[in-house]
Amino acid sequence: MKCRWSFLAAALLLTVLLSFPVAADSADVIIVGAGGAGLAAAIEAADQGVSVVVLEKMPMAGGNTLYATGGMNAAGTSSQETLGIEDSPAVHYKDTMQGGHDLNVPELVEIMTEQAPVAVEWLKGLGADLADVGRLGGSSVNRTHRPTGGQPVGPHLVQVMFEAAQTRGVDVRLENEVIEILLDDNGAAHGVVVENREGTYTITAKAIVVTTGGFGANPTMFVEYDPELEGFGTTNAPSATGDGITMLTALGADLIHMDQIQTHPTVHPGRSTMITEAVRGNGAIMVNRDGARFVNEMGTRDVVSGAILDQDGQSAYLFFDDAVRGSLAAVENYRRQGIVTEADTLEELANALGVDAAALTGAVEEYNAAVAAGSDDAFGRSDLPRSLDEAPFYAIEIGPAVHHTMGGVVINERTEVQSANGSIPGLFAAGEVTGGIHGGNRLGGNALADIIVFGRIAGQQAAQY
Repeated sequence: MKCRWSFLAAALLLTVLLSFPVAADSADVIIVGAGGAGLAAAIEAADQGVSVVVLEKMPMAGGNTLYATGGMNAAGTSSQETLGIEDSPAVHYKDTMQGGHDLNVPELVEIMTEQAPVAVEWLKGLGADLADVGRLGGSSVNRTHRPTGGQPVGPHLVQVMFEAAQTRGVDVRLENEVIEILLDDNGAAHGVVVENREGTYTITAKAIVVTTGGFGANPTMFVEYDPELEGFGTTNAPSATGDGITMLTALGADLIHMDQIQTHPTVHPGRSTMITEAVRGNGAIMVNRDGARFVNEMGTRDVVSGAILDQDGQSAYLFFDDAVRGSLAAVENYRRQGIVTEADTLEELANALGVDAAALTGAVEEYNAAVAAGSDDAFGRSDLPRSLDEAPFYAIEIGPAVHHTMGGVVINERTEVQSANGSIPGLFAAGEVTGGIHGGNRLGGNALADIIVFGRIAGQQAAQY
């Protein structure tokens, strides 16, 4: 009986203790945010032998990286070599600067493009499948890496990196939201205040890496910086509310390009489902409500978004055939959602969409002729992977929605957060919480290159610090 009561007393004491927040904790490196950049940083820091705690406010890891479908840009990879694709970091750099309207910070773009192929091989070493290579808007070469068969890349990379972090003993705490970053009396990063279901607690650390993402899911914030986005939907994960930017600016961090906010042109208006750019990269075209093409579908996202907004109804249709469908597994997800209109003939599809059948047929025939000739004289599309002539045919209504916030906190080449007085000691940042890398427009496929390259650097630098 005494033993039984001792057990019950111990259980009661444990219950009482667990009902209160932990008073304090410590780690060598704290990473705020468990998206792609945070997981990359965690793996690199752990590999250098330091203790790592990752704090994530959501009930799952991944953030916006889970929403990435198109792929990861890198030039000069083994996957490209296998497929006979000639590319180089220099060409990737040129495309990125041109796509960003030369507003990009050149030093950061150089790091991203030089290190992207290294990052692809690093991911492969962790077990990632990046064997398929396609092209997204604004790129002059096929350099967008994704899993075999065109499966969505983001969930795959999150799973691979999360498992790698767990294997290394990284302490990942979900539903633990950082609400304040602490500096010591000397102005160096010292710890964070965390809030969870039990209350609040503090963790001290020798270095902090902020990888909380952008603010694309915070309409109040993105409208503040660009009033023309009032009423726009978003493709972002609910976690992308700009928390990290707010906390870092409270510490004096500098900001850059906050008014540079990208809309993704192909988002289903009813479901807010983002249709990956890879559908266009694999051959799809766009037609308006008159059944006519109106833009180079592989132009940069800002240009294509603007062209769609100029059309009747401020939306358009993404058109493709069964060959495109078969080339990209992501299309099956759109079909399961019920947002794809299907028909056995162009005439039947036109009738289902309410567009002029003769105009749609003419637009498709003209595009197929351009593919055969290898030159799109009407709109200057240089990437013409296939004719659209294999029935059945498909269409998805699309329009622009807020997709990526190019602005954020200023970092240097070592990912150290910058203030008016220089680097804030012990404080690093990577991913969409930062600004300057993408300039006035991010190229599709460059987000994953950004978060993996700079996430790795941040983890390395924090561990060394």
